Amino acid sequence: MTKPLATYGALIFDLDGTLIDSAPDIAAAVNAYLRSRGWPEQETEFVERFIGNGPRRLLLDMLTELGLPSDDATIRAAHAAYLAHYGEAPARLTKFYSHVREDLAALRQAGFRLGICTNKPHALTLRVLDLLGIAPLFDAVLGADAVPACKPDPGHLLAVAKRMQLADGGWAYVGDTGVDQATAVAANAPFFVVPWGGGKLVSTEPGQRLERLLDLMAYRPVQQAI
Repeated sequence: MTKPLATYGALIFDLDGTLIDSAPDIAAAVNAYLRSRGWPEQETEFVERFIGNGPRRLLLDMLTELGLPSDDATIRAAHAAYLAHYGEAPARLTKFYSHVREDLAALRQAGFRLGICTNKPHALTLRVLDLLGIAPLFDAVLGADAVPACKPDPGHLLAVAKRMQLADGGWAYVGDTGVDQATAVAANAPFFVVPWGGGKLVSTEPGQRLERLLDLMAYRPVQQAI
């Protein structure tokens, strides 16, 4: 006998690499800082490798990889410059992954409550969601600096669930990186991985791997079916 699928009344999403391809705008902000120091600019694909743990960690890991100064004072200055540059145009080059925008709207229409748990700074997150026109779809949004400790600390994800007043076992987390997966595991939350962003590099069970967000319709509670 086939085991019935679990059902969830709510879905919490990572943002960068999961819902949106923001790497070009992130790389543009990084390169603006590198130019200011007279250091060589980097390709978007290279910068994208370091996305997932927030901008400070991105800069630290990237500068270390490049063999450039990465002491505390340099990282503090780089972080401040990055945020200033990124804040000037946080969604100029950013695009949705295929079908994401319409799938989010369909999930919401079907009765799912939606949230965001991201290591992007909170104010920038809210601004990007607003600029992209999807802010009204989400019941709760928490960026990295809106919580005491950000992903992979499970408290970040659980804080979003608490703000949404979600019951244990009644929601799932959707992301594209090992950081997202580790966060979900630590929070004892079901996890689904998207096929884009860093998703193809995440090792997980086939049933946790999505082809598109609309696949999550299969996990609606019966009373949500339309």
